[in-house]
Amino acid sequence: MGRHFDDLLLGSIELFCLSAEHASFTAAATAAGLTPPGVSRAIRRLELRLGVRLFTRTTRQVRLTDAGRAYFQHCRGALNQLVEAERELGGQQQVPAGTLRISLPTPLGHCRILPLLPAFRARYPQIRLEVHLSDRNVDLAADGYDVVVRGRHPPDSGFIARRLIDAGLVVVATPDYLARAGTPQQLADLGRHECLQFLLPRNGQPIPWLFLDHGREVDVATDGSIACTEHLLAAVTLARHGGGLLQTYRFIVEDDLARGGLVEVLGEFGGRSRPFSLIYAGGRHMPLRARVFIDFLLDAFGTGGSAQSNPSANIGSTSIRATR
Repeated sequence: MGRHFDDLLLGSIELFCLSAEHASFTAAATAAGLTPPGVSRAIRRLELRLGVRLFTRTTRQVRLTDAGRAYFQHCRGALNQLVEAERELGGQQQVPAGTLRISLPTPLGHCRILPLLPAFRARYPQIRLEVHLSDRNVDLAADGYDVVVRGRHPPDSGFIARRLIDAGLVVVATPDYLARAGTPQQLADLGRHECLQFLLPRNGQPIPWLFLDHGREVDVATDGSIACTEHLLAAVTLARHGGGLLQTYRFIVEDDLARGGLVEVLGEFGGRSRPFSLIYAGGRHMPLRARVFIDFLLDAFGTGGSAQSNPSANIGSTSIRATR
């Protein structure tokens, strides 16, 4: 087998990945200890070799083209495997170390996972954590994350999903709101109430409310004059200040319920939940830091379930609309 890559080309691929991660030739140059023109020349060598443009360039930023994004996914994975192979041969894999990049959904991150991270760091002091919080889906490979937690399985079947938690749902409001508007007794009563809306980041549509009605799964489309985007915790804040009814995760409001700041309603129609899963790339070259983090979270949540092919599916439910 002849030599396919020379040292200059391998260096150019590393600089390409740095540029893609930082979305900047200047930042990539700083990280690599080079000059921006040197990085630009390396990228140009790659583009000439491949016969495609990897970046679109403006005076203010560089962005991956579609071809560049696909190339980055392959290159980043290959470079990571080379790094991990060196660590394994050098014995460095005996102690988890390095930077672990994780992405968490906002409510579960704030309320349940972030409080656990100091204990994780105390157990593994050589691991550096970079934590991203967002309710939007992320591209695990292209965005360079080692582990993500999400309520929906990514379409790429090459990733592994492990069920972390089935988060129970509850409908809540303040005592003041219920004194003004009345307490709903049936699902049909939701049409006469101000129902705080949370819009799904992926499509901008209001998320339906989930109930059990005599054992039958029912999805209810509610109405309200206040809609929140991006962060579910914004809707929780509105509910805490008397903005209306809200269906949210019980783990977010359990302290409010215990103190009486919020009151649960329609409890006889409860019992539905939404799952959250750990999602990561498998393979024997998965970094040890990722493996110990996955085990840590599964142990902390008391769930060691098998991978889920579609953890967010709601099967056999009925959709209705509560009109105002």
